[in-house]
Amino acid sequence: MYGSVEILLVEDNPDDVALTLNAFRIHNLSNRIQIARDGEEALDFLFCRGAFAARDCSERPRVILLDLKLPKVDGLEVLRAIKSDERTRTIPVVILTSSKEERDIVEGYTLGVNSYIVKPVNFDQFIEAARVLGMYWLLLNTPPATVSVGDVS
Repeated sequence: MYGSVEILLVEDNPDDVALTLNAFRIHNLSNRIQIARDGEEALDFLFCRGAFAARDCSERPRVILLDLKLPKVDGLEVLRAIKSDERTRTIPVVILTSSKEERDIVEGYTLGVNSYIVKPVNFDQFIEAARVLGMYWLLLNTPPATVSVGDVS
């Protein structure tokens, strides 16, 4: 069930979830999206814990779209956990947030984010941003081959 996930969308705002999913549908980019509505759920999905304990951890999303202002575990802590674990370190993470705070941008890049995008407020601009994101990360980007934990030196 989870093995075919291409995008892990970590977003607590139902309107932003609906808008993002709609943008991907409009542009036929992906129907294989897992939604995590808080940071803890995202980490449980990625590390096969809790409700996702039966998930095959070798099946990783191709990209993670990560909001910063999340309940339970904030986005920067999620990013820190992803980039500090060899099983998930190479998964591209795009911060997609409303925060324009310089400290958030700097900390995101310090922790290893691949891209930082401020969510456009305008509907058409948001749809276009989602289209470009999906096109790049799903169609143009070439990720590294999956490395099993035993292969990491």
